[in-house]
Amino acid sequence: MRNFCILFAMLLFSFCAKAQDVNWSEDIAPIIFNKCTECHRQGEIGPMPFTNYGEVAGYGSLIEFVTSSGYMPPWSPEPGYGELAGERILSSEEKQLISDWVDAGMPQGDLALQPPMPEFPEGSQVGVPDLILTMDEAYTHEGDLTDQYQVFVLETGLTEDRDIKAIEVRPGNNAIAHHAILGVDNSGQAAALAAEDEDYGYESFGGFGFNPVDPFLGAWVPGAAPVIYPNTIGKQLLAGSDLLVQMHYGPTSIDESDQTTVNIFFADEPVDRYVQTFPINPFDLDEPFVLPPNEVSTFHGQIEVPTDISLLGIAPHCHLLGKSWEVYATSPDLNDTIPLISIPDWDFNWQGFYTYEQIQHIPAGYTVHAIATYDNTASNPFNPSDPPQWSSWGEGTEDEMYLVYLSLIPYQPGDEDTVLSLNENLQGIQPIENRIYSAYPNPADDQVTVAFSLAQPGTVSLEVLDVKGQLTPVGTDTFMLPMGHHRRTFNVSQLAPGRYTIVLSHEGGRSVKSLVVR
Repeated sequence: MRNFCILFAMLLFSFCAKAQDVNWSEDIAPIIFNKCTECHRQGEIGPMPFTNYGEVAGYGSLIEFVTSSGYMPPWSPEPGYGELAGERILSSEEKQLISDWVDAGMPQGDLALQPPMPEFPEGSQVGVPDLILTMDEAYTHEGDLTDQYQVFVLETGLTEDRDIKAIEVRPGNNAIAHHAILGVDNSGQAAALAAEDEDYGYESFGGFGFNPVDPFLGAWVPGAAPVIYPNTIGKQLLAGSDLLVQMHYGPTSIDESDQTTVNIFFADEPVDRYVQTFPINPFDLDEPFVLPPNEVSTFHGQIEVPTDISLLGIAPHCHLLGKSWEVYATSPDLNDTIPLISIPDWDFNWQGFYTYEQIQHIPAGYTVHAIATYDNTASNPFNPSDPPQWSSWGEGTEDEMYLVYLSLIPYQPGDEDTVLSLNENLQGIQPIENRIYSAYPNPADDQVTVAFSLAQPGTVSLEVLDVKGQLTPVGTDTFMLPMGHHRRTFNVSQLAPGRYTIVLSHEGGRSVKSLVVR
């Protein structure tokens, strides 16, 4: 018993000493700078800046609470399902470091050991825009607790067609900006509608009030990062066209004004495939989209892919009754399933337009399934009706929707090897980390390509473990590599069907990625 007490005391002392060693400069600053500061800095969506020790320590207890509970960083999709780019998640080790730091009194440590904060572009998450279009005047949204959809017509002034690689929406008032949809008009119809409206812009619940040449140039929701397309892929702005910005302003009890800006970044090379946006909507359901009160309802939409496509991104959309989403594609014989996105706990306030780590190839004949569940019961704390009422399709926040936007291009061989998240323009604002960011294909039955990055040069090893943590016959691949992005391919055909873990061991620790072998 005495020996047990001594051992317990030694372990407790070791744990306390370790917790007390945690400090801002060496342990917490890297986490905050890499996972939080992108949004928590001047001019961005975060309500308070996290750019130095004082700013972070002032909110230490709150940060510990929201990170340990998983509320922050905001990331609704299920990690690893669909291989989405820019996952804003903290590892259990990072969460524990934050908790230990707060418990230890938030020591600052040696400032000489603090890493430099990433160099974020001012006024943009992308860089210096080639074209900046701003609303001609501020629009006032009345404080009458109603939704408003207002379309603003911005003249591009272009004298020739231009290909674009990125679009960034910069709302002027995040308190009322719910989302934005961008379109392109070269007919003058939007300008005519705006001239007829007594307010700036024109009211249009739903679409743009007519069929523009491009009804979905881009979109924005709070917290969503701008999409930057790879070379030869992009969108187009036509000469003499108008950019249409449909702003959805949410309910407010006081008058609020907004003057939104849109940043346009032109493509460096000619675009040969233009991105299309295809919606899965209630017309793809086999039953009416109606949500009875006091019930949890599930809807299953399906579309068949007529020709090979390359999927770049995806965006499920619903409102306050939304509970979960799962979107996947299946082969005609049902022997192959491609996971696209899973959102097990839908959060209306943190929805996004998600981009894949690598382009997803969906062959012709496959079926895309979109399953959404809605909770129209009193136990749903976000239910806008008390008691619950019948609900169906509508444009207001308190109405409901069923939509999945698919961002795609026609397939070309090799598309599935295109890494979307490592566009050269993103590398300047997303520090390189030690991590596995993709394993393709997944599920796999033969060759698997693992894409990973290293924050510093050194000796690394890759291995595949089974569910018991035992090394599989794939073995261990050890090599010396420089800092940067790398790929390794290995054969898993000798493995039995099931779940495995790919482990990347490096000088900074270990990174893992789940793998399914068919």
